[in-house]
Amino acid sequence: QVQLTESGGGSAQSGGSLRLSCAASGYTRNNYCMGWFRQPPGKERERIAAIDTGGVTTVANSVKGRFIISRDDATNTLYLQMNNLTPEETAMYICVADPWLHPALCRTTESFAHWGKGTQVTVSS
Repeated sequence: QVQLTESGGGSAQSGGSLRLSCAASGYTRNNYCMGWFRQPPGKERERIAAIDTGGVTTVANSVKGRFIISRDDATNTLYLQMNNLTPEETAMYICVADPWLHPALCRTTESFAHWGKGTQVTVSS
C-alpha cells in the first residue's frame, strides 16, 4: 500500500520557521524523486521543491534561499525546512513522490504518481 503522510504544519509568525515531514511507505525502492507542492485557498497549486534519486534539489524562485528540501534515506522521510516565513507561505503543503519517474524529469515535472493529503501552514504578520 503506497502512502504519503505529511506532518509538522501549524501556525507561525512572520520571520519564524517550520519543518514539514513526509513519511513514505509502501514503495519497493528508495532515493526516488520526491517533492513538495503548496496551494493557498482558492489559488493555483505551486511546485515548491523536489529532490531526485541522486540527491540533487530544485527549489522554486518564490522560496529560494529560505526553504531547504532534504530526505532521510534510512527512514524514507522527506523534509521541508521553511525559514524566514511570510504570510505568502500560508497554504496547504502537499508531499509528492514518483518512484518510476525518469531522473531528468524530477527537476521540472508537475506530474507525480502519488500525492499526500497535505498539512496546513498558516503564517501571521
